[in-house]
Amino acid sequence: MRRRAAAVLALLVLLVGLLAWPPSAAASLPDLFEQALAASREGRFGEALPLWDRVVDLAPEDASAWSNRGNVQLALGDARAAIADQERAIELEPASADPHLNRGTAEEALGLWSEAAADYAWILERNPEDASALYNLGNVEGSRGDWPAARQCFEAAAAARPGFAMARSSAALAAFQLGDTTVAEKQLRDLIRRYPLFADARAGLTALLWQRGARGEAESHWAAASGLDPRYRQEEWLLQIRRWPPVPVQALAQFLALAS
Repeated sequence: MRRRAAAVLALLVLLVGLLAWPPSAAASLPDLFEQALAASREGRFGEALPLWDRVVDLAPEDASAWSNRGNVQLALGDARAAIADQERAIELEPASADPHLNRGTAEEALGLWSEAAADYAWILERNPEDASALYNLGNVEGSRGDWPAARQCFEAAAAARPGFAMARSSAALAAFQLGDTTVAEKQLRDLIRRYPLFADARAGLTALLWQRGARGEAESHWAAASGLDPRYRQEEWLLQIRRWPPVPVQALAQFLALAS
């Protein structure tokens, strides 16, 4: 009797296990990957992370899964975990540029400028016209205080990808930093004509016009810029996140102090 009860119990345990296990783990993986990707793209990072955890558990050799999880880790503020995930992706796909680009972004978040520059240089050695790597390298050079090098990188990024508005705006702001205000003004005005709702160019032109003494036009552009993106009122955000050069930041801060 006891043997029979034990056999029944074992069978029940086996059945529960079979019901809990997906009919086909391989068949469910693409759906799970898409769910994780959608959550990441929509900025639902808290939901995305456990989904990516499940993906890497099911497919530990999938480099893109590790790299995507690393991006989510960075978005949630854990730059070191992000770097670890990108390094795993690099181990799995040594020739892929994406994990190097993503690791460089995480390294920038920690102020590891030399490490980030090395990742971007690795990409550019293989593809000198990679606009994202050029742009990110420009931000690194600016953070290290080398604004001529930063300007060169931003201009190269804009040339490599003509629709890269932020690269063109950053190039103009670097020119402003270096005292080449005529070129900077033309570049910012050209951007505004092409992208009227581009807050970065309008805020940059506000700072430049204010420094030049054109207060009325500066106020007009600022009304548009601040309505489009109120973060341009925050000096720390401009310096640490958007990574504007110090001269434009100071000019805009002076404008805001007097305008208020």
